[in-house]
Amino acid sequence: MGLVRGGQALLKVNQKEGFDCPGCGWPDPDERGMVEFCENGAKAVAHEATKKVITEEFFERWSLEELGRQSDYWLGQQGRLTRPMWKPEGRTHYQPLAWEEAFGKIADHLNQLDNPNEAIFYTSGRTSNEAAFLYQLFARLYGTNNLPDSSNMCHESSGVAMKEVIGIGKGTVTLEDFQHADAIFILGQNPGTNHPRMLSTLQQAARRGCRIVSINPLPEAGTTRFIHPQEVTQWLGKGTLLTTLFLPVKINGDVPLLKGIMKEMLHQEDQNPGTVLDTKFIQQYTEGFESFAAELRKISWDDIVEGSGIPRDEIQKAADIAIGAKSIICTWAMGMTQHKNAVGNVQEIINFLLLRGNIGRKGSGACPVRGHSNVQGDRTMGITEKPDPQFLNSLGRECQFQPPTQRGYDAVNAIKAMHEGKATVFMALGGNFFSATPDTAYTAEALSRCRLTVQVSTKLNRAHLVTGKEALILPPLGRTDKDVQQSTLQFVSTENTMGVVQASQGHLDPVSPYLKSEVNIVGSLAKATFRNTQGPWEKINWDRLMGNYDDIRNLIERVVPGHEHYNERIRKPGGFYLPNPIRDERKFPTLTGKAHFTAHPLPDIKLEPEQFLMMTIRSHDQYNTTIYGLDDRYRGVKSGRRVVFMNQTDMDERGLAKGDPVDLVSHYHGQTRKAAQFTVIPYPIPRTCVATYFPEANVLIPIDSVADKSNTPTSKSVVVTVHPSSTHSRHP
Repeated sequence: MGLVRGGQALLKVNQKEGFDCPGCGWPDPDERGMVEFCENGAKAVAHEATKKVITEEFFERWSLEELGRQSDYWLGQQGRLTRPMWKPEGRTHYQPLAWEEAFGKIADHLNQLDNPNEAIFYTSGRTSNEAAFLYQLFARLYGTNNLPDSSNMCHESSGVAMKEVIGIGKGTVTLEDFQHADAIFILGQNPGTNHPRMLSTLQQAARRGCRIVSINPLPEAGTTRFIHPQEVTQWLGKGTLLTTLFLPVKINGDVPLLKGIMKEMLHQEDQNPGTVLDTKFIQQYTEGFESFAAELRKISWDDIVEGSGIPRDEIQKAADIAIGAKSIICTWAMGMTQHKNAVGNVQEIINFLLLRGNIGRKGSGACPVRGHSNVQGDRTMGITEKPDPQFLNSLGRECQFQPPTQRGYDAVNAIKAMHEGKATVFMALGGNFFSATPDTAYTAEALSRCRLTVQVSTKLNRAHLVTGKEALILPPLGRTDKDVQQSTLQFVSTENTMGVVQASQGHLDPVSPYLKSEVNIVGSLAKATFRNTQGPWEKINWDRLMGNYDDIRNLIERVVPGHEHYNERIRKPGGFYLPNPIRDERKFPTLTGKAHFTAHPLPDIKLEPEQFLMMTIRSHDQYNTTIYGLDDRYRGVKSGRRVVFMNQTDMDERGLAKGDPVDLVSHYHGQTRKAAQFTVIPYPIPRTCVATYFPEANVLIPIDSVADKSNTPTSKSVVVTVHPSSTHSRHP
């Protein structure tokens, strides 16, 4: 970025008068210092705010085939995209074109479709509330609910699970609750890499005596000890010990582990009635406890220990911590949500919280941590393939049209629809859809069958290289950029993982005069699409909405509950909390008004001899699909990403040594998929479990292997075998 530009940007990250970090959705403290960003946040800002740009000459030089041979890291390092680019049918290179031509081409394709459901409108979690609201309004005026988003591939399981049993699909805690928790259970989550600012929250909790239980197949540096980079006097010390108890659970062994903890708690309650469980809370606020408890008593300890990989005495320690804590927060991420039984995983967490009334009161509750800065806001704004009828009624009333009610395609079903020819136009508002999705070969084939693919992107990524017959790249302003409309500097808003809506305003001069805001891109596309047709869209003044984002927020206020006096409250430093009935009033908005205990079977994981259960993970030097570097400092990996972490004993039994090249083959219902040339790295991971980086291993994830109910790809539960590579060269 350069010293001046870099300093200007970093001093505005997560500040009340600045912009929301384009990284994770962890909330900002009420009292903020001069520095409110983490290492990965700084990388995200530098990645976006770079002065390096991609020119027209770049695309003249590089064909799609040549670009496809480059790494994801290399692609991201080429700089900001600066003007619309078009790949005509049958051509091998992108070429520049004017914005109006780009919008016209998309509009022509959309207007030639026989059915609106042949178009798919994808959204990433980086999109602002204002752009997301306009995007879903455009899609529904066009006539479809095909609005998949990045949630479909990450926390969809959390939303489905929680909605069923407590009535809302969002977390129930605030950042302040972490200051009052006596115990924090971290499940399937690596805050050090994925949500680094969470570490300062955990450090504060540990220092005041809060006990932290970390449940994860891999020991992670970020949940072991933490040295706060702003505490200079601590730099030479060992840092703060965070984890009180680490439980290295088998991949997808969380349900048996949680059942073991709760079984022990139930046993101690039976021994001393009224001393362990919050029976008053259970009677007043829940239902289904008796059948849940009966099922729990039937499960054998042998099955619990075998399924979890955790000895009974260690499970006892976790139960003792839970019993000794007056208030507990459970926080989790993808390690819980990307399994076939992912909804059951999350509902077991809720069962655990309900046993001692650890929900709906200070210092306790459920905290799914969203992996992108506004993925929760997108959903609040109506980005979903299965919209709430009340939302549609409100949207239709305010915008004077009848929104479609037919359920649309989520991410996985969108891929299948494109593959089957049922959908032929695909548009992505941000993100790197191709690299984020499972079954790489199948997804590539699906996208290639489209008539048109459109990517709204700040930087070059692999999704631009796997295209339909025609393809467009539309470059938007980034979070860090000034957004001036009708000579007035605009701001947008986002919603973090704890339901706080806050303003975000870029302060840097854009790197190109050709960039448009996402709001402007969506509004201009709507104008072009509806230009020569009559319908309810004529009542929408797109120019007014594009020219003054206050007008978008006024519309949101009338459609989306909780946004009353939006323009007034969003201008208050720090923003405002959206209402949360569980957190605010201890009311459960279920049909019965009570939270539900649920009973789930143990996961049916069957591995044949020589098979492993594989999970995909991020390296420390990446954020979602964006690769910042080729090292993983926390795990000791240098200059490489095609690695597989294995238990040393498993390696010894197969005659594998550190650095050996291997091929990975996944197995699903008689089908196999292969990923070649991975390097073996010994690591303290449970036996019969292996871990690989995403997205390199996505080719191994079957398109049909999804979570029950949520349809989320099972990126953390892939059955594989490991084979020596045909070449014997070793990689660092």
